[in-house]
Amino acid sequence: MHEQSISQMLDALDRKEYSCEELITHHVDRIHQLDEQLNTFITHTAEQAVTRARVLDTARAKGEAPPLAGIPIAHKDIFCTEGVKTSAGSHMLDNFTSPYDATVVEKLQAVGAISLGKTNMDEFAMGSSNENSYYGAVKNPWSETAVPGGSSGGSAAAVAARLCAAATGTDTGGSIRQPASMCGITGLKPTYGRVSRWGMIAYASSLDQAGTLTRSAEDAAILLNVMAGYDPKDSTSLFMDVPDYTQALNKPIDGLRIGVCQEYFGQGLDPDIESGIQLALKMFESAGAVISDVTIPASQHAIPAYYVIAPAEASANLSRYDGVRFGYRCESPADLADLYQRSRNEGFGTEVKQRIMVGSFALSAGYYDAYYRKAQQIRRLIKDDFLAAFKKVDLIIGPTTPTPAFKIGEKSEDQISMYLQDIYTITSNLAGLPAGSFPVGFSQGLPFGVQIIGNYLDEARILNLAHRLQLETDWHKMSPEEFS
Repeated sequence: MHEQSISQMLDALDRKEYSCEELITHHVDRIHQLDEQLNTFITHTAEQAVTRARVLDTARAKGEAPPLAGIPIAHKDIFCTEGVKTSAGSHMLDNFTSPYDATVVEKLQAVGAISLGKTNMDEFAMGSSNENSYYGAVKNPWSETAVPGGSSGGSAAAVAARLCAAATGTDTGGSIRQPASMCGITGLKPTYGRVSRWGMIAYASSLDQAGTLTRSAEDAAILLNVMAGYDPKDSTSLFMDVPDYTQALNKPIDGLRIGVCQEYFGQGLDPDIESGIQLALKMFESAGAVISDVTIPASQHAIPAYYVIAPAEASANLSRYDGVRFGYRCESPADLADLYQRSRNEGFGTEVKQRIMVGSFALSAGYYDAYYRKAQQIRRLIKDDFLAAFKKVDLIIGPTTPTPAFKIGEKSEDQISMYLQDIYTITSNLAGLPAGSFPVGFSQGLPFGVQIIGNYLDEARILNLAHRLQLETDWHKMSPEEFS
């Protein structure tokens, strides 16, 4: 069962090859048997999942089952889930049980998808390796000595290890696409505002975007059909109709204009990754796509701009965690100042505290214009570069990560090297563009992906090209031997 795609599971359920309860129980058993060595879940909801499966089996017998009834999924532990601990991977929220569902959680539950639990993540989504979690590092199913990528590493590893059919994730600077590449699965970050952020614990509000981690582009399209759409509870949500993303999957790509971003190929890129992307481009060209070079000159400034803007927004968003209303509170504070200081010092991890300090500095009097305003100007230049490129091409292709997954602990003391893991993904967050990572090869025995970036609201075209790639190759079907 666990090797089947979402569409295959739905077909099998319709044919009564197995029940919702049998499908969910099978995945629950796999989690209990295998997750101890990977640490992909923070919270398990097995009992609730089995109970929900029985209800859906009854509905299916009456012909009243919702469209995704029985599909086993998991939620990144940044999405509020009613009655379930929602920690954001932090000691600060280790005792927080959400009183409501995030819109994404609510929508998926409404169509019958069943959550098996909440997945591990870098604390408050700050990290590229999933080593910053209060609950310990997640291990990559392809090599347990390697990181799965971050911050959605728990979700990516759970899907790669076939512990669930799909998982939700969030992407602020590459946190869906980077772990998808390192774990050999499909990760899609939609256009900013396409999927509601309501009930998603904020890191950097103008950059955060909910998305999908799945085995294939087809599965991503199925989930995005449910997740996308306007939400009156989210002021940044786009008031626009949502197409059926599955309908565009099999469109021919003859005449599709694909741009190769020159800034993404050069020093620091693993040669196997470059070769894998070139092979994918040749395949697209043979199918009738037109390949040309494009340039995003301002992308060279993306890393410094991002690491001013994101920490600045984080310093504001995380100011709510003060030990007063909810979350961690220090023992026996001497006064209010002591309560604030010790609660935050004890509740937040090192990476979070560092980013809060950087953000507070960038927003402080005398430095705002020199840092934050300048970073926002660079952000606009990056957006303008993309808009100019999209006048010439329909999609832009490049690597997702400069290297395959690195060893756990390898970059822990080298912050700049860690930040550079997001060098190819950050630009689409700064511009608010949709982008996805799709498996395209292996290097040193570890998977890697190709990144496809689209113009605003062009998720269907991204998924169409990715689906064509996955019809011609089997990279997305491969799973770690130990978890097959």
